Amino acid sequence: MFVNIIIGLLGLGIVVFVHEAGHLLAAKAVGIDVETFSIGWGRRIAGFRHKGTEYQISVFPFGGFCKMKGEALLQRAWAEGTDRIPHEKGAFFSARPWQRILVAAAGPLVNLLFAIMVLTVIWGVGFTVQTFENRIVLAADYSEDARRMPAAEAGLQSGDRIVAIDSNETLGFRQIQERVARSAGRELTFTVERDGSRFERRITPALDRDTGAGLIGIYPWIDPVVASVGDGSPADIAGLQPGDRIVAAAGTPIENSIHFMQIMQSTGRAVAVEVERNASAVQTQLIPGSREDGSLYLGVTFQAIEMPSPSLSPVEAVARGTRETFATLGLTIRSIALLFQGVDLTQAVAGPIRITYFVGEVATAGLTSGVADGLRAFFNFLSLVSIALFFMNLLPIPVLDGGQIVLYAVEGLSRRPLHPKVVYRYQMIGTAIVLALIAFAFFSDILFLTGR
Repeated sequence: MFVNIIIGLLGLGIVVFVHEAGHLLAAKAVGIDVETFSIGWGRRIAGFRHKGTEYQISVFPFGGFCKMKGEALLQRAWAEGTDRIPHEKGAFFSARPWQRILVAAAGPLVNLLFAIMVLTVIWGVGFTVQTFENRIVLAADYSEDARRMPAAEAGLQSGDRIVAIDSNETLGFRQIQERVARSAGRELTFTVERDGSRFERRITPALDRDTGAGLIGIYPWIDPVVASVGDGSPADIAGLQPGDRIVAAAGTPIENSIHFMQIMQSTGRAVAVEVERNASAVQTQLIPGSREDGSLYLGVTFQAIEMPSPSLSPVEAVARGTRETFATLGLTIRSIALLFQGVDLTQAVAGPIRITYFVGEVATAGLTSGVADGLRAFFNFLSLVSIALFFMNLLPIPVLDGGQIVLYAVEGLSRRPLHPKVVYRYQMIGTAIVLALIAFAFFSDILFLTGR
């Protein structure tokens, strides 16, 4: 967890740096002086001064800020009760409305460009993802509740292959999962292969109220072939080895890993397990363990398949990176609507603590497959965070960039300077809203990390 947090803080720092750098560069381009450029909040712990700007790292590593010249002028005007903010060369409120709009919009826009750049590089270099085949296991075979899930109601069966969704080929389970997850409430056409013949089924993924994702009630069909065994784990103690195929457990023939895990979960005691090793049958006893949260722990992983993505030409990579960025942006916008459809906000809304943890977790999980995979996973997740930051900051909420753009646009259209009292109260309202959101996000993060 400590490594996850450190890597996560680094990742969040990169995204914040990109955002605030957009504000910084835009401000300097239109002649606004920047007094402080900070990664993090609170007391300065390191930094330097260059061309009138203090560049620093602050003690609290969440977020950051870009302090423009002239904020004190607003506070003084409000305190003195004057009807306009004093003008001063290089001050933020002395700039024209369109210049302030440009500065406010630059941060989110640079986040969007950063996401495009990251995805362009990923597609340009090429990568390999770990997934499972497009064959499925029906959750209804192992749970009474899942019999009402869309896949079961549509007549899908364990062993079926989902070869396409809406005519888009699905070569692995990861592609199926991604398409279903972002399509809650939207009808999809599944092309299914069974016993050598193909047919279509129209299925509408149900909404998972914990996460906001779509679900149809399927698992990947994973052959019970051992890929790795954790040192000192129950599987290691039982003598299981990479390459072993589990053929029976508790006297029951095993077809897939879900079936095996279900048997181990239901017994809670030593289970007789038969494996096939180098064309020979090996008998052993496997005693299931449990994690701190009470979930089953065996210390064994099963073999996945690798799906390589060839490197694209620069033009193709830019096109693919741009297309994926805007597809993710569209999904982010649709996700906001799901928050009003009964989704558990404490699970679906992640704050800075959880985001930091997720960034680190994704990176460390990727590193188990190699440095290249770890870096790709790390920056791919940063692109998602950056896109979300672009959208959230452009919401018309006071204090956020979108709220500031609205304020300066009204000033420009009315051709009347902003009254200090109006600006100050506008910012106070925005601050109260943002602080309430932050408090809620921290609360949901704590519940998430404590497993509640």
